[in-house]
Amino acid sequence: MSDIAEIAAGPPRPRAIAGYWLAILGLLALAIPTFITLARQVWSSEGGVHGPIVLATGMWMLWRQSKSLAELARPGNLAAGLAILFLALVIYIGGRIFDFISIEVLGLVLTAFAAAYLYLGGRALRANWFPVLWLFFLIPPPGWVVDRLTAPLKEFVSYGATKFLLLFDYPILRQGVTLFIGPYQLLVEDACSGLRSLSSLVVVTLLYIYIKNKPSWRYSLLVVLWIVPVAVLANIIRIVILVLITYYWGDAAAQSFLHNTAGVVMFVIALLGIFAVDWAFEYLMGLRGRRHVQPA
Repeated sequence: MSDIAEIAAGPPRPRAIAGYWLAILGLLALAIPTFITLARQVWSSEGGVHGPIVLATGMWMLWRQSKSLAELARPGNLAAGLAILFLALVIYIGGRIFDFISIEVLGLVLTAFAAAYLYLGGRALRANWFPVLWLFFLIPPPGWVVDRLTAPLKEFVSYGATKFLLLFDYPILRQGVTLFIGPYQLLVEDACSGLRSLSSLVVVTLLYIYIKNKPSWRYSLLVVLWIVPVAVLANIIRIVILVLITYYWGDAAAQSFLHNTAGVVMFVIALLGIFAVDWAFEYLMGLRGRRHVQPA
């Protein structure tokens, strides 16, 4: 790994440049088949549409921080880096062999992290923690995990939509996640698939925070914690819209392009809610800052 030291120590020599590009080619050899699988299995679904956005913006963030990375670059600990690399390759190979895309992508991201640590060192990665952690959003959560986490949310959303419509004397009845209104029956598990876009909402929110130049992990966590209640409220609105479409125009209308339109409305409402939360935090922090200012 002497080429790593040559890159960090001064002007790169041909040997160091060759080692650098060899590492890039190795990562591409792993990444290309994985990205093809992601495009076929995950990125074409509602819960995975954020994948290409994460990849493109992650590359943009790293390019944007390239000067900072170059200034702080020092080779990482060789033993630790190789240990992480070996573990990452084992995870990648296991996911690839058993066709478990979540494990495969985890192995790919860890491999890229190990290579970056070996060439750039821990100091450079810590100073640019946001773009580094951002790439972990490429890992698609397993379907059973998503189902387990969203099950209580589906129950609550169906309950909230029912209670809201009962306020206006609509003939609606709920049994679990199934809604009955007039002669129609709606399964919230299908109509409420917008809850699967929680990861996309998290990605867009964090990207919004980063672009506003507030990559503080404390502030990011504070805003992200509000995503679930905002998303739940937006999904209640979506269910109400779909129920009303079904009630007045029939099941065929609800399953037409209006179903997707309701999903877009839900996502826009959720985003506006997150922007409102961010604005409220900024306003409250500004008030607190003014209170701490002592009069001259």
